[in-house]
Amino acid sequence: MGKLNRKQIAWRVAQDIPEGAYVNLGIGAPEMVANFVPENREVIIHSENGLLGMGPTPAPGEENPDLINAGKKPVTLIKGGSISHHTDSFAMIRGGHIDICVLGAFQVSQKGDLANWATLDNSRPPGVGGAMDLAVGAKDVFVITDHCTRDGQPKLLEECSYPLTGTGVVTRIYSDHAVIDVRDNSFIVREIADGISRLELNRITDASLVFSEDCSPMQTPKL
Repeated sequence: MGKLNRKQIAWRVAQDIPEGAYVNLGIGAPEMVANFVPENREVIIHSENGLLGMGPTPAPGEENPDLINAGKKPVTLIKGGSISHHTDSFAMIRGGHIDICVLGAFQVSQKGDLANWATLDNSRPPGVGGAMDLAVGAKDVFVITDHCTRDGQPKLLEECSYPLTGTGVVTRIYSDHAVIDVRDNSFIVREIADGISRLELNRITDASLVFSEDCSPMQTPKL
């Protein structure tokens, strides 16, 4: 199968979100996680623009212009969901009420440092949004990212070279090649995409990898 696409990564993240969790989804690929939460599992999805109880993407033609996520894409609201002021939404984040946030990343270090708001390219304006609040306010930080940049540079590193969003905050990484826990200043590989060897994964990671004893192939549907 080789490396996963964004939908498959989002599906894999959704399978790890436990019953009853309050989860914030960042802009970009993390938004897709809402579409893959198992039907029999109650997960309360939070969006920093003021939604609590966000549902999946609506069917074509059923969009409500008043219901959008932080990325300004149309979403639904589950039964019992609520809409709040932006300030109250951030109070939920800063108050430690979010169990998991799912964010994108430019870089992640083996210490769990997260860089996702600015690069060293001054031609592209930085945009932190609520990422800094989420990085320190959520109990667990899951990262969705490609394992390498478009020009093949590793994004999982010993030390981040970009400005940090938060230090020691990332608990788990879902890349297009693997599921990796960040623990004890190490990258612990839990799953590898089918067709990707351990040698290849080591080659494209600019840090040492530890393979868990129960490391297994990633099982995802074709999406």
